[in-house]
Amino acid sequence: MTSAPTRPRRALLALAVGSFAIGMTEFVVMGLLPEIARELLPTAWAASQEDAIAQAGWLITLYALGVVIGAPTIAASVAKYPRHRVMILLAGALTLCNALTLILPTFELVAASRLLAGLPHGAYFGIGALVAADVMGPGNRAKGIAFVLTGLTVANVVGVPLGTFLGQNLGWRWAFVMVVVIFAAATVAIALTVPHRAGEPSRTLRAELKVFRIPQVWFALGIGAIGFGGFFAVYTYVSPLVTEAAGAPAWLVPIVLVVLGLGMTAGNLVGGHLADVNLVRSMLGLLGLLVVTQLLLALTSGWIVTVIVFVFAVAFASSAVSPTVQTRLMDVAGDNQSIAAALNHSAFNTGNAVGAALGGAVIAAGLGYTAPVWVGLLLALGGLVIGIVSVTVERRTAARTPAVR
Repeated sequence: MTSAPTRPRRALLALAVGSFAIGMTEFVVMGLLPEIARELLPTAWAASQEDAIAQAGWLITLYALGVVIGAPTIAASVAKYPRHRVMILLAGALTLCNALTLILPTFELVAASRLLAGLPHGAYFGIGALVAADVMGPGNRAKGIAFVLTGLTVANVVGVPLGTFLGQNLGWRWAFVMVVVIFAAATVAIALTVPHRAGEPSRTLRAELKVFRIPQVWFALGIGAIGFGGFFAVYTYVSPLVTEAAGAPAWLVPIVLVVLGLGMTAGNLVGGHLADVNLVRSMLGLLGLLVVTQLLLALTSGWIVTVIVFVFAVAFASSAVSPTVQTRLMDVAGDNQSIAAALNHSAFNTGNAVGAALGGAVIAAGLGYTAPVWVGLLLALGGLVIGIVSVTVERRTAARTPAVR
């Protein structure tokens, strides 16, 4: 007989396999921008490699835009349905949309497929976070959420570097062969392991959208959208940061991506633990750490050794923030849990879009391949400021509450 603790672990593992595939599809493009630009934008590549790489960066921005659009709309629309069925459908949709990226022939069509592939992303993580919190029980919510997110961070240790290696040597589409196969496996695993639970008919789209009336929700979204833009400004252009700014050979890019993934994995696990201990203090402290590590990376980006060290540190800090912001958003959202959990990823991918777009803009402006790191520093600092304002407002509101009664 299967023990009770084993069943939740299997469900979390199935969800983590899906998040692994999401990590690959979202981040592997960042290490393959030169290869994608060379194949899909040959005219632009021949004229200016910098401009072609910056244009290829729109694939990342469009994927992030898909997440921003899809996370609240899909999550709110499916809140009333049984979560296990929703998760199966979302994993299946991710499989199909990434198959389109694999087979479509032109830059314009691939760009459209990236937008479509981003649509189910936020809802997958949002509903998955609720399933994880449910199966883990009170006092362990952040740990359950962090476990599901671990699939995404492990993807940056194994999947993204391997996909980057395959893409550099066999063609970038081979990375998406891996992605599609893993998504298909995740769909089957979710169908077999995620526990059945009745839906909540009262959770309509209109009811879920009331979450936007809560000021603290907007603060939490601002932390994700602005603060995480700092990380994505670095991650999006890590390949030219290594080869151009630090002057290292291209074969080091997959190794740096492994280091980055290790930092994300370690940070995610530490952040999940700290969030269950003291959520607010951990969130602000980790945002501060992200600012410091961005500064150190910017100042030392001319040396490959320090690039490796501080890329790890930036990845650690940003990933540690993730479960704290996810849990914070769920705490301040009241009954609107489905849309709140998904909105976290909408915010993060707003940061992805902002970081990628601003990083590409400063490169295209001729400011060099270290410039995105400085952009990232400013965005991370903005996230910290929003976090401080959020906590200050909350405490002042709480202090006034007894006087009103």
